[in-house]
This record gives sequence, C-alpha cells and structure tokens, in this order.
Amino acid sequence: MKMTETSARRLPKAERREQLLETALEIVREEGTDALTLGHVAERAGVTKPIAYEHFKTRSGLLVALYERMDELPRAKMVDALERTSKLPEIARVASQAYIGCYTSLGPEWYAVSAALAGSEEMEATRRACLANYAEIFRAALAPHSKLSKRALYLRCVGIIGAAEGMAQEMLQRRTTEAAAVDALTTLITSWIAQEH
Repeated sequence: MKMTETSARRLPKAERREQLLETALEIVREEGTDALTLGHVAERAGVTKPIAYEHFKTRSGLLVALYERMDELPRAKMVDALERTSKLPEIARVASQAYIGCYTSLGPEWYAVSAALAGSEEMEATRRACLANYAEIFRAALAPHSKLSKRALYLRCVGIIGAAEGMAQEMLQRRTTEAAAVDALTTLITSWIAQEH
C-alpha cells in the first residue's frame, strides 16, 4: 500500500472525511461498488479501519455519505444559477436545465452508488431528504412570483420535482431527449405557477 502525504499525517476530522469519500469514489470508479468496504477504503487511504468506521459506522453509511457528496455540487450550481435570475420564465428554464442536467452530468458512479443502496431504509430517507431539499430550492426561487402560501407552494414544488424525476427517467431510458425534458418541465413550471392568479 502506498501512503500519500495526506494519509500519513493527522488531518482535521472534516478533511479526513473528505479524503475517505474521495478514496471511496476512486474505488467505485476503478473497481465498482462491490469492492467498496470500509476496510478497503481505510487501506487505500492509508488509515486504520477504526478511523473509517468512526466516520461512517457501516458500509451503508459510507454509501449514503458518498451519494450526498455527489449530489452537493449539482445542487449548489442550481442555487447559484437561480440566484442570478429574476423573471419567472428564466427561473423555470434554469431550474429545469439544472435538475434534468444533473442526471446527465453525475456519471456512472452516482448510478452505481444508488443501485448499491436500493431498498435500504437509509437510502430511502436520504432520497426523500434530497427531494425535499430540491422542492425547497424551487419554492424559494418561485416564491416572488406566487400568491400561494408557503406550504401550498412547497407542495406544488413537490409535484414539480415528482414530474422532473419522471421526465429524467424517460430521458435516461432514451424515450426523450434532454432538451425535450427541459422544455416540458419549463412549461409545466411556468403554467402551474401562472394559473394560480
């Protein structure tokens, strides 16, 4: 095992966690999720097994943390893009492009991690939390253009996210294009927000 400078020295907890997640992602890329164990991550990162267990507790905990980490960047990009838009049609298009686009940009590692977690309670809770986060991002962006109560608009955004998930699946199964999915979602958002007045 080759010890890197980062793995050989003591790191702050947050940096160590990031290093272990990066190592886990490398393992998924190179060897697949079947090879992803806390022991293997520890060995590749040049740390002891107890350190990996301290951070993630279980293999499922590691997979959930990896899933959440992979979702952070596209979500942050969406928030950033939405903060630079102000008109409803632009907001709808930006949100649609970001949401549908994340399915094409995440790569095979994200699907492998999702598949490895399929059916687990931890994954279902994580997935629900991620979808709720996106619904809240949409709600905050659409609020200036809506007369609905905060709760009613949030519920409408939950429906929009559900539709977005369905459109993304159609795209992944090659039954539609990314552009068509973005157009359909943009139209859905603008018409659903406009019809409340």
